[in-house]
Amino acid sequence: MEAIALGKAKASAYEVPTDAPESDGTLEWNSTTLVLVEIEAGGKSGIGYSYADKATQVLIHDVLAGAIEGRDAMDIPGVWWAMAAAVRNMGRRGVASMAISAVDNALWDLKAKLLDVPLVKLLGSVREAIPVYGSGGFTSYSDAQLREQLGGWADDGIAMVKMKVGREPQRDPARAEAARKAIGDGVQLFVDANGAYARKQALRMARVFAQEYEVRWFEEPVSSDDLDGLRMLRDRAPAGMDITAGEYGYDAGYFRRMLAAGAVDVLQADATRCGGITGYLGAAALCDAFHVPLSAHCAPALHMHPACATRASRHIEYFHDHVRIERMLFDGVPEPVGGRLHPDLSRPGAGVTFKHADAEKYQVS
Repeated sequence: MEAIALGKAKASAYEVPTDAPESDGTLEWNSTTLVLVEIEAGGKSGIGYSYADKATQVLIHDVLAGAIEGRDAMDIPGVWWAMAAAVRNMGRRGVASMAISAVDNALWDLKAKLLDVPLVKLLGSVREAIPVYGSGGFTSYSDAQLREQLGGWADDGIAMVKMKVGREPQRDPARAEAARKAIGDGVQLFVDANGAYARKQALRMARVFAQEYEVRWFEEPVSSDDLDGLRMLRDRAPAGMDITAGEYGYDAGYFRRMLAAGAVDVLQADATRCGGITGYLGAAALCDAFHVPLSAHCAPALHMHPACATRASRHIEYFHDHVRIERMLFDGVPEPVGGRLHPDLSRPGAGVTFKHADAEKYQVS
């Protein structure tokens, strides 16, 4: 088979205001930036993206585009390592990893289109659909907003919902109570502290959340860098409560250290940060080796195909901001049916197309 040379990657950034003020245990924000990559080869065009600062777009344009141009579109591992080599002196974590992720995601979409197959079939599916959990419940929300959002997901058939905690710990029990009443007894309640609690404070809150409000998932109760603290909480949290972290992982070494420390019941990975779909597949392989399930962090339209192609994947975070942006800026974004996302097998690649005209007013670079 003759090589199919990659064209130059084109990158653009779009900043979309949130529909209301948002905050979690450790951060406040009022907009979300999507960095889009488009790559052509063999008469086809692949798209990928990351949720990242607009500096990511500059790095793709100035460094990665030249590093991959002319390489064979079918040889994604070789292209990936060429990008990793290109950012060696600036460091591969952080912005560089998010830039590699956006390009890698476009490469997988492109390869599937060149072969005229859905991405999940290129990767090899293990399931027809993947469950989602509704994610939002920001600490900036009033109790009424919290009830409306989480209760709405429950009414739509989503069996798991997540809320943010940790900004005002004294209010967290009352907010959890409001959430539980809104979703009823048949829906699982998750909480995410984004590392806001101290170790013993988190342990006390774990007991309150589990015993009073049947919380089944406690995400980043302490900093994700505190592996000893996560392990302590995993060992001492109430039975039936999963301790989770990993969304800030940029490489396989990070995931391996977290798994080897026994720090989590469920590992999280994000293909917009961890080196793209290539990195997500690596995280799934590590989870298989350590017998720990994997959860895809945010970007549901992007994660749907690789999550359906990896045995370790348990579910996808159906994050409010990203769901809203993907519906606004892409055609072909699926809606959950019975709380699960089903890849559209009639569409090649990742199954989505970018709406350039609709996105133009949000473009920042």
